[in-house]
Amino acid sequence: MLGSTTYAGFVAIVGRPNVGKSTLLNRLVRTKVSITSSKPHTTRHRIFGINTEGSYQSIYIDTPGFYCKDNHMDDDTINHISMRALDGVSLVIFLIEGTIWTTVDQMVMNKLKEQESVLLVINKVDKISDKHVLLPHLHFLFQKRNFLEIVPISAKKCSNIDIISNIVKKNLPESEHYFPEKSITNCSKIFMCSEIIREKLIRFLGDELPSIATVKINRFFVGKNGHLNIFSMILVNHKSQKNIVVGHKGSKIKTIGMRARKDIESLFQVSVYLDLWVQVKYGGEDAQDSKLHISRSETS
Repeated sequence: MLGSTTYAGFVAIVGRPNVGKSTLLNRLVRTKVSITSSKPHTTRHRIFGINTEGSYQSIYIDTPGFYCKDNHMDDDTINHISMRALDGVSLVIFLIEGTIWTTVDQMVMNKLKEQESVLLVINKVDKISDKHVLLPHLHFLFQKRNFLEIVPISAKKCSNIDIISNIVKKNLPESEHYFPEKSITNCSKIFMCSEIIREKLIRFLGDELPSIATVKINRFFVGKNGHLNIFSMILVNHKSQKNIVVGHKGSKIKTIGMRARKDIESLFQVSVYLDLWVQVKYGGEDAQDSKLHISRSETS
């Protein structure tokens, strides 16, 4: 690499909620760095996924989906985070779903009017039963603006991901790399573990999930045996919410802990001991703990 030209740049992935932005980022980076679920607004923060291939370093920014209320784009925290992701990027990937074009899609596109390079990606084309409807939809989209290209994909099935990756590399400016070659994200290991636990809360509680549930990592260290030890707390507002998270005889929290541990082990390639507490945030009679240990020996 010494003396050779290098390329690097930031690429924002934007779109309305639940179109597959986090899944696409994970595919592009080839590692799970952003949590996914069918529930809108799973992503709460800007998350970087970093892919370095030879001279090229693509830094993908996953963002919360733009939120619309009463046909107006709200200037709330989620939209502010999404708009900040557009600052200083080399390219924007605008993700939409199948042959659907909504009011929110139009509003997101309007937000991109100052962006010179916008790649339109149509996700979930595998769900289109009649492929003949895709061609007129592409013609409709071509009328919207001068997109860099329009690429149909299936992020879930990893279809046409390499096409997107190659387009991104062609549009990266000459630059020194921002991160070391083996970096996959800007997020700390502690943050990633807390997000994995939060993902399992969303996946296994669904509509029962208290939206105010918070995951906090209290201790995080590698023991003498080389195992990663994680002591985590799930905070809720009321005892009734704690009971939902814990489940009958601890069934819900056990499933959440087991699945989280397996994902953390897969991510860091190390055996994990996971200690989960569920606690009510405020004092009084409700402020009791429910505790669960999830170790490899218990869940293998």
